[in-house]
Amino acid sequence: MPSRRREGFWITTDEATSVRLANIRQKDTKPELVVRKMLTALGARYRIRNKDLPGNPDIANRSKKWAIFVHGCYWHRHEGCQRTTTPTSNREFWEAKFERNVVRDAVGTKALEDLGYRVFVVWECETEREPEAILHRLRRLLRFR
Repeated sequence: MPSRRREGFWITTDEATSVRLANIRQKDTKPELVVRKMLTALGARYRIRNKDLPGNPDIANRSKKWAIFVHGCYWHRHEGCQRTTTPTSNREFWEAKFERNVVRDAVGTKALEDLGYRVFVVWECETEREPEAILHRLRRLLRFR
């Protein structure tokens, strides 16, 4: 089994797990594309991959000062969602990893709000279950001046 140091922990993974985790998309995910399509249909102008803004929002408009995070329920711990599971092997590592993700998300959101941005979070499961609700929320976000 391959072993590597990651974020202060030694983790041991089998080859199948390693391949599976390496194939998880980090950009241009299906939920992100759904939200971007909605924004485009509403006539919104935006930038993607905003690594220079706090928290690296997935979508942002600097002149209108709004930012959108499209979070995966599993990685960002969507409360009450059935996708928010914790692996049983190496549980301590995963719990610490997920906690760091949640704290990092909160710090990024707060920093953007301190800069005057309106921050909007869309959860992966919402893009599948409630696209009309997201569209309604996006309309409100874009109308706010």
